[in-house]
Amino acid sequence: MKTAHIDSPYAWLRLAAALGLATVGGAGMYVGMVALPAYQVDFAISRGTAAVPFTMVMLGFAVGGIIIGRVVDRYGLVAPMAVSAVAVALSYLLAARAQGFWMFAAMHALIGAFGCAAVFTPLVADISKWFTRRRGLAVAICACGSYVAGAIWPLIINPMIETAGWRHTYSMLGIASVTIMLPLMLMLRRRPVGNAHTVAGGGSAGSPQTLGISPAKLVALLSLAGFGCCAAMAVPQVHLVSICGDRGYGAARGAEMLSLMLGSGIISRLAFGWISDRIGGLRTILVASSMQCLALLMFLPADTLASLYIVSVLFGLLQGGIVPCYVLIIREYFPEAQAASRLGVVIFASLGGMAFGGWVSGVIFDFTGAYTTAFINGIGWNLMNISVVLFLLSRARLTPVDSSIAVAARS
Repeated sequence: MKTAHIDSPYAWLRLAAALGLATVGGAGMYVGMVALPAYQVDFAISRGTAAVPFTMVMLGFAVGGIIIGRVVDRYGLVAPMAVSAVAVALSYLLAARAQGFWMFAAMHALIGAFGCAAVFTPLVADISKWFTRRRGLAVAICACGSYVAGAIWPLIINPMIETAGWRHTYSMLGIASVTIMLPLMLMLRRRPVGNAHTVAGGGSAGSPQTLGISPAKLVALLSLAGFGCCAAMAVPQVHLVSICGDRGYGAARGAEMLSLMLGSGIISRLAFGWISDRIGGLRTILVASSMQCLALLMFLPADTLASLYIVSVLFGLLQGGIVPCYVLIIREYFPEAQAASRLGVVIFASLGGMAFGGWVSGVIFDFTGAYTTAFINGIGWNLMNISVVLFLLSRARLTPVDSSIAVAARS
């Protein structure tokens, strides 16, 4: 197998290919959001039930991330991802032809497992091995694929649904997935050579007693934090299109807001990636999570079209930097050989939070007839995330810092 050096021009080219793959593979996170009003009518189901396909995507994403991470560790990156590209295309096609709602929902679990999972955890973990000086920024760029997908795909999907129907839209996504992803994978066949151990925030991060707690407890706390922040994040992301439809603004307006929200999240992820190279992952999560909580509070009084547009953009700008920081924290406090498995567990919990947040918000709407209580519930989960991060930061202040970590973080 050919090789290339860390921090080389090829590393940046590989990052561009990973971003493209994440953008295409990430479409599965958003098609259900945009199509929700259309298939809710077709299947004659409640709002809470209609939120199940998104929940299935997130569950498939979570479970698939752990499985494909282990497969990639054993067989390399390209072959498992090629199989995933074919499998996700078939999943879209089967969803388009589903006659019953629960078969339709089940196909979303496969879309999450073979699409979203294949282009997130393995690619982010892979990119973290190709950079040392700008690892935080590189990871943030790769993680932006899901937000680039969110900025682009709703604007493509909604007109297709309006003109050709949601079934035809799912079929076209399946065809696009396999025809775009397979050629991009050809750019990922090299392996890195060079020193990847000395990293920003990483130094001697292999010590299992960093922060003064066991590795298992640290992973459990990070998983709890990830669940909380994503349960909160899911409320506007999953239900924004439906909110606009309920208020008479139409699904098209909701799709535009969702696109603006996730497009703004690209800016946020890049900015927080730059910041995390300087202050570390834990402090960056604290800042970003606090800002997300503020943005959720802003949704409560927003009751006009203009205010919803403004708050949607602000939400994207304020919360986009959270999830990539978990990658950096894992690399800071665990050896590289454990990074993929530890990250898989944390991402599993985070996606479980997205699945739970999207589903329970629909259930709360069915029970109350409004989304106010759903947003308050999300704020509660967000505050739990902040509490866990504050605890970990308090442990960090009590634990001696390796001088090599401080030097690397400032470089």
